[in-house]
This record gives sequence, C-alpha cells and structure tokens, in this order.
Amino acid sequence: MKINKNIAISDSGFVFNPVNGESFSVNPIGAEIISLMKTGQAYDEIEQSLMNKYSVEITTFERDYFDFIGLLKQHNLIDTNEEA
Repeated sequence: MKINKNIAISDSGFVFNPVNGESFSVNPIGAEIISLMKTGQAYDEIEQSLMNKYSVEITTFERDYFDFIGLLKQHNLIDTNEEA
C-alpha cells in the first residue's frame, strides 16, 4: 500500500492533495507513517520501525495503524491499486 505520488506532506504534518485541493493535519506519528509509506516501506517495515522507536503494545499499534490507514483511504490519499 502506498501513498499517492502527488501527496505532499510537511515536516509539521500538513498533508496536501493537489488533485482535489484538500488539506489535512496529522500528528507526528501519522506524518512519520505517511513518510515511511512514501518511501515504499511495507507494513512489516513500518511496524518494526515504529515498534523499535516507541513504547507501545502490538495490539494498540495494529489497531491505531489500521484506523489511520482507513482514514487515508477515506480521503483518497492511498493508491488503491497497490497491494497491502
């Protein structure tokens, strides 16, 4: 699963979709997930990276990650042609 190529994200977590002009703000971890996705990292790589960096239980990470992915899909920020 990848973020659409045209999506821009700032270091502060401001996300802009130039296709429809919509913009969003995400928290620092959301920005980090988007940045990792933009570099082509798969779920397992993102999970490992964040689990190593933050003290969180795996079930909490999985729930929050997939909730976040659902929001990205809802706002058409994810390339749905890509495999998960």
